[in-house]
Amino acid sequence: MAAIGLLVLLAVAAVSALPADPIIRKYEETRYNYVRGPDGTPHLVDFWMKTSDLRDTAKYNPDRQNVYHLFTRENPTVSQPLVIGNPNLLQGSNYNAARRTVILIHGYGGSPLSNFNLALIPSYLAAADVNVVVVDWSRGAEASSTVWSAIFNLLSSGNVRDFIAFIYDNTDQPLSTINLVGDGLGALQAGIIGRRLRRQIGYITGLDPTYWSAVQELLPQLRRNDAQYTEVIHTNVGNLGYIKPMGQVDIYPNGGINMPGCGRDDLCDHERAYFYLAEALTSGGFTSRQCANYEEALLEECTGSATVNLGGVEPKTGVTGIYSVQTNASPPFSQG
Repeated sequence: MAAIGLLVLLAVAAVSALPADPIIRKYEETRYNYVRGPDGTPHLVDFWMKTSDLRDTAKYNPDRQNVYHLFTRENPTVSQPLVIGNPNLLQGSNYNAARRTVILIHGYGGSPLSNFNLALIPSYLAAADVNVVVVDWSRGAEASSTVWSAIFNLLSSGNVRDFIAFIYDNTDQPLSTINLVGDGLGALQAGIIGRRLRRQIGYITGLDPTYWSAVQELLPQLRRNDAQYTEVIHTNVGNLGYIKPMGQVDIYPNGGINMPGCGRDDLCDHERAYFYLAEALTSGGFTSRQCANYEEALLEECTGSATVNLGGVEPKTGVTGIYSVQTNASPPFSQG
């Protein structure tokens, strides 16, 4: 009996010596870091995958938790919900397939009330008679681990793809009349959606697409052929955002970082992408000059003869290149 008791004690000791939450994979040497949410609040995130993280897969199911909010000029401030698989709700809404449809996809830590949506919903409706659909994938975007934020971003893309297919099946709206506008992680999600729809989407706008080196293999970047026309606005390159070109047209305001009026604040830089787009939609401007390469754009030494205006409702199909533009420190941001 004494021998059995000793074995039990040894077994308990061995189990107690095991890590309480074993590490599955280390994506960076530094385990923890702060990442700012859209409200500016720093969130401590874990760059290592643990066994307990596997339970997080049950925390987000886009088929149940993604929500789609429709805004039109008939209902510019109060949304109408749209539900995949409910054609009666769609037909009873203000959705009009004869209009272009703009689908807004927020980024990490975002929600329907993020500044991204609050800035762009009224701007698109002021610019043109369009359907604006806000994708609420906040239950996936709020993950405390960058690994799961990346995975949930991929999961959400499948549900948004199903939503667009639902719209097409019930309205015959051409995919070429759909715009995907993504902020940060949402920009990468827009690219994945475009590929899932065989690159038939008419227009993708990527607003400072997120770059997390730790989980890059889980976050495929936006690509120039993910839509018939892709435009990327880079405002925090090398920190929160990608530094290299990703679209058919890549615009680097103010060299792509340290936006005037931001005081070297990464979040402020990042937000400038959608504030510039919002102003461009309602006021025009932001005439950008072509650069020989992105290094020239970063140095703000572009002397090309071609120009292009940032943003817009209609795709600039056929236009390509890298461009730079200078802005003011406060609204109006455009210098012309």
